[in-house]
Amino acid sequence: MPTGWRLGTADRVRLLALRPPRYPNVDADHVTLTAGHGHDAELPEEAVGARVVGHVDDGLGVEALVVEIGGVTQRPDSGTWHITWSLADGRKARESNDVIGRQGWEPWDGGPIALTPATW
Repeated sequence: MPTGWRLGTADRVRLLALRPPRYPNVDADHVTLTAGHGHDAELPEEAVGARVVGHVDDGLGVEALVVEIGGVTQRPDSGTWHITWSLADGRKARESNDVIGRQGWEPWDGGPIALTPATW
């Protein structure tokens, strides 16, 4: 059961209007901290100072927004905090971090966002 933070509804609506998804499968709802814990996983701490600072699109079906939490974009596992924004058919959300690592990301100021600790 993954843990992380859910994107607040108002921020999701605002960001979808500012950066319309390029691909048909819209994710746009969370930032992952850990991908695989059991049902007893602890919720993460509050995401202080969360804001969208970048965008990436591989042109092949993976689009993501880069997120800064507490002044950094690097996750504890050396990946990059992000919100998978949209995907083409056959692409998976887990590919977002690979795309960011492979090609980097472009700065884009999406502003501050509300993130709520969650599991899903």
